[in-house]
Amino acid sequence: MLIGLEGVEVGTKGKQTVSYTQLLHSTNAPSGHSWHRLCISTHASHGWAPHFSARAGLNTGIESRESAEYDPNLLDDPQWPCGRHKRVLTFPSYTSTVIEYMKPSDLKRDMNKIFKEKFPRVQLTLSKIRSLKREIRRLAQEDCGYEEPTVAMAFVYFEKLALCGKLDKFNRKLGAGACILLAAKIGSDLRRPEIKHLIDKLEERFRLNRRELLAFEFPVLVALEFRLHLPDHELLPHYRRLLHLPDHELLPHYRRLLHLPDHELLPHYRRLLYTV
Repeated sequence: MLIGLEGVEVGTKGKQTVSYTQLLHSTNAPSGHSWHRLCISTHASHGWAPHFSARAGLNTGIESRESAEYDPNLLDDPQWPCGRHKRVLTFPSYTSTVIEYMKPSDLKRDMNKIFKEKFPRVQLTLSKIRSLKREIRRLAQEDCGYEEPTVAMAFVYFEKLALCGKLDKFNRKLGAGACILLAAKIGSDLRRPEIKHLIDKLEERFRLNRRELLAFEFPVLVALEFRLHLPDHELLPHYRRLLHLPDHELLPHYRRLLHLPDHELLPHYRRLLYTV
């Protein structure tokens, strides 16, 4: 079974060559409409346009479509787990929120249902997207020792693909693996042994076939319109959340990188958390 990405056309041997010149822009060219085009190309055949925060942008030739941009806080919004079981009480001088107790399984089911109603063309549940992001972080930081900016880049690539409906239950792990691979190549100075180690870990943790993973990398690159260098407003929210993980999750990573005992490392680490 050939696994691909919806709306992404990749040339194959013996067939007509596919050109991607329309996706290539100068480094300093405005990119406000790129994210909007990425989603519209996926969902045009369904007659559905995704909902994103919109703002005015430069005229880049996209006819009469409102400029839209990727929201890095959308999937990590703490309001999602509350679902319908939240009651907001507004008083003259303050606002109070009451959240009913629910079993975790019921809360998860309700959260996924609300997410599906709001984003009907996203083919993964919100809990599955978050689960895959946790796996991305564990592999990148714990198995490979990459730093937070690289993980944040992988998160942005993965969320963009997921929110545009290009990932489903068949290709989700290949998509996550390809996003880590691209982020590592852009964000880290990798040599051949380090790339081999990363691919080995991707095979092991995600149970992927090496050939399928490497073949999937280019379709992901095309789906992202070759825009791997990310603006700060897309990257920094993920970076800040990664830094605010509990000490016991990040300290092993820093200990491996710096080879320092905890009593020397912790004071600097805590100061870093409060200055970002």
